[in-house]
Amino acid sequence: MTFAPFLPSSAGEPPPAALLARGVCRAFDHLGYASLVEFPLANGRRADVLALGKGGDLVIVEIKSSVADFRTDHKWPHYREFADRLCFAVSSGFPTALIPEDCGLMVADAFGATVLREGRSTPLTAGRRRTMTLRFARIAAARLRRSLDPEASRLDHM
Repeated sequence: MTFAPFLPSSAGEPPPAALLARGVCRAFDHLGYASLVEFPLANGRRADVLALGKGGDLVIVEIKSSVADFRTDHKWPHYREFADRLCFAVSSGFPTALIPEDCGLMVADAFGATVLREGRSTPLTAGRRRTMTLRFARIAAARLRRSLDPEASRLDHM
């Protein structure tokens, strides 16, 4: 499995979504969550951020860097079955009225994020929670291992 989060632009600058993801992950750290970016889901999609709380709750964050991004991307409803809550993270100035009321909302920048609303909680089944938690642990461990040994990905059979 190749991990290539938010590829930089041709100018070498991180894209806006990567900066928002960094801020979201920092905010989750402060809230006691562990988080992973570009988390592969069983349905073939990738969540921008998946956060795992101390109590085992799972939150998926969909990052929207522009109104055009929000209006053209309709895959986010498919994330609901993989987390207890679905949130959107946007930059300041984004028209937050576009975000569905049942979804959480965070306003983020490269340095942090503020939770404006939690969003509706729809608890996962015990089996799905176990699967997602184990997957979170295995993917986090594999990414750590590859950061220590870049050639390890050739041996990876996840």
